[in-house]
Amino acid sequence: MAAIQLRAIEKWFDDVQAIKGINFDINEGEFIVLVGPSGCGKSTLLRVLAGLEEATFGEVIIDGENVTDRLPSERGLSMVFQSYALYPHMTVAENIGFSLKNSGVAREEISTRVEKIAKTLRLEKLIERFPKQLSGGQRQRVAIGRAIIRQPKGFLFDEPLSNLDAALRVNMRLEISQLHKRLGITTVYVTHDQIEAMTLADRIVVLDNGKIMQAGSPRTLYNRPQNKFVAEFIGSPQMNLMPCEVKNGELTLLCPKRQQVELEVQASEISWLGIRPEHITLCKPEKTNLSGEIIVAEYLGSDQFVYIDCGFENMLTVRVDPSKDWKTNSKVGLNFDSEALHLFNSNGNRVE
Repeated sequence: MAAIQLRAIEKWFDDVQAIKGINFDINEGEFIVLVGPSGCGKSTLLRVLAGLEEATFGEVIIDGENVTDRLPSERGLSMVFQSYALYPHMTVAENIGFSLKNSGVAREEISTRVEKIAKTLRLEKLIERFPKQLSGGQRQRVAIGRAIIRQPKGFLFDEPLSNLDAALRVNMRLEISQLHKRLGITTVYVTHDQIEAMTLADRIVVLDNGKIMQAGSPRTLYNRPQNKFVAEFIGSPQMNLMPCEVKNGELTLLCPKRQQVELEVQASEISWLGIRPEHITLCKPEKTNLSGEIIVAEYLGSDQFVYIDCGFENMLTVRVDPSKDWKTNSKVGLNFDSEALHLFNSNGNRVE
């Protein structure tokens, strides 16, 4: 296991700055997930950590040693890519043990370690098969096995599940989580899928435009986003955000009806009111100041969401009772849980 520190990391591609002075510490055995929209710099940051990209400025420190100028093979990290990159002419056993063979490890030692890893990854019955005879999930397990056998200080995963179908992604998420609990190896995992981030991470790092927007546990990011960007990015469906203003302690929603919400607020610099879909309840229109029209109802079995037009630029999303049939085009009122509101200023930063 390794502790990893990133110190003032910058990465420039000619005149384009992809990473903008990132400082971050990763503890031994921690599972860190980097998330953010396409082009935010998460894969570039992972490649800088791996040594596949050279940092323009800054330092990468692993176990107290500055490895910024070291080759990838000298950093003690193993990487699992989005593509499996297995050798098609080699069996599962040969693919897993290939790096040891190249390093001159004795055949008996390779065989013993391959057998142990195959058992860990439930590949022991597939050991003599070739990649073309495996499913996508099995191929990904082989790629993980190839990384494990080097006994690295840390794992780096670059969107390893994006090529799998939905059911396989769920299964592989569970397997990666269980594997990390068994091995306890420091892991940095890149994904665009926030469900992967929420279910796998000890801490999530949300990136945008080459900067860290917030880092913390999944619960912290969901319940206390520090800015409007994180509030919108974390959560599925995302948080409802409504433009507003405060005058004389009264908060007014800036929609065509300029509806007021009963809310005691101390700060006046509030430009956005946020609330999660599960913290809104529906009622009769005449029983609340905020009302709208149901445009779409999505029934998902164990869940149901309705999308309501209240006059804002975007419709509001509400999680509702899935046992009830909500009719489109019907008028409803909306009540907010006053204990679950999120307030942001004009810069998008959280207001307490």
